[in-house]
Amino acid sequence: MTKIAIISCSLHPQSRSYVLAKETLAELQAYDVEATLYDLREHNIPFCDGTAAYEHPDSKMIRRVIDEADGVILAIPVYNFDVNAAAKNLLEIAMRAWNHKVVGFLCAAGGNSSYMSVMNCANNLMLDFRTIIVPRFVYATGGDFGDDREPTMYVASDKIKERIKELADTTVKMTQALHGVF
Repeated sequence: MTKIAIISCSLHPQSRSYVLAKETLAELQAYDVEATLYDLREHNIPFCDGTAAYEHPDSKMIRRVIDEADGVILAIPVYNFDVNAAAKNLLEIAMRAWNHKVVGFLCAAGGNSSYMSVMNCANNLMLDFRTIIVPRFVYATGGDFGDDREPTMYVASDKIKERIKELADTTVKMTQALHGVF
């Protein structure tokens, strides 16, 4: 069975990208896949130091999750026109577990101007680990959420819901089409 890991990289207590991740998990339930959501707020992954951080139990766990997945969807907040530090750290901690994965992106940002911010992350994954990037990603801002930054926050935008559905569908199709290719 196709395995898709959704990893929420935000550390914010009322995370918009986590809300996007939950919505995507619900969307993936319609497919014959094993989809699991991992929230980095629930794990103590140390910053990559090139040595001891790789041996931390949470580092090993997230590396195993990525390694065993056929596809990964990263739910990432955008800060200062770039993906957050936890997402960058995840790339370094997981190292070769990223090899030959299909990777999609859910992005939550404060404004409309940083919609290309995920491209450096995507380039690193493609060039360093030969990942296949889902060519469409979700980009949402505060206005796309109801009850923004409240415990009851939800995706309110029909446009964003449609993009999530498209990302889920494309990720499933790409992972299934590439199964056994690598």
